Amino acid sequence: MGVDSAYGDLDRPPLHEGALQRALVRKGGLWREIRVVDETGSTNADLAARAREGAPEGTVLATELQTAGRGRQGRTWTAPARSGLAFSMLLRPAVPVPLLGWAPLLTGVAVATAVRRMTAWSQTGDRFLGEAADVAVDARLKWPNDVLVGDRKLAGILAEKVEDGLVIGVGLNVGLRAEELPVPTATSLAIEGAPLSDRAPLLRAILREFGTWYQEWTALAGDPETSGLRTAYRDLCTTLGREVRVEMPGGERLAGTATDVDGAGRLVVAGKGGDSAVSAGDVVHVR
Repeated sequence: MGVDSAYGDLDRPPLHEGALQRALVRKGGLWREIRVVDETGSTNADLAARAREGAPEGTVLATELQTAGRGRQGRTWTAPARSGLAFSMLLRPAVPVPLLGWAPLLTGVAVATAVRRMTAWSQTGDRFLGEAADVAVDARLKWPNDVLVGDRKLAGILAEKVEDGLVIGVGLNVGLRAEELPVPTATSLAIEGAPLSDRAPLLRAILREFGTWYQEWTALAGDPETSGLRTAYRDLCTTLGREVRVEMPGGERLAGTATDVDGAGRLVVAGKGGDSAVSAGDVVHVR
């Protein structure tokens, strides 16, 4: 069943494609086309199909309702229409293959930074103060690319290689109410008390933040050091310094202390047998 009237829930206003295009598509900028559809199975799958047809870098597809959203390791998730941001970006980064793993980590930095900035309000809630204010929602990163508030998941990121490009999808809970959470370990900006019901300014902020980071990163051939990306990621990463259990592909498990994120974007875990660098796996923060 499709999305009902776009104005059926005044707490969840719709996204407007034309306004997003006018705000984000600029000469010399990253973004080339912003599309918004009422409903789809997966923005990543749809954009991957367009990538194979030759769509340009900087194409963005957002949806008001995603019915077959996918997370890492094939997990599915759904949310009510207009309760969150679900969008995908098509990128063709000219960086060495070993550094491509930084693209989803860069996305995490952009999402967390934009959330922190857009939820920083005065104590009376009457005006936006940006970085001058206390952060209302303390968004942090769990390696590799989940966005957390405390130990609860606010957003997930999924990157997929498509021929010579990358499609990166973001699912961010904005107006989701407690009774609508798919799992009790999730959260939303509304639940965290952020005075932000209109998703459009947040989407603009994320895409602008991403564009700034991405253009700097690619201009420096994907170097996470000189671009400042590794430092920014480590500053936001709540996994570092924690006791963790990493469940890796193939069923292998690794336990120890997460000590660093290395130059390839891998999580360094100090275990009984010494340091191990993990490039993929599910991380559990051990209490």
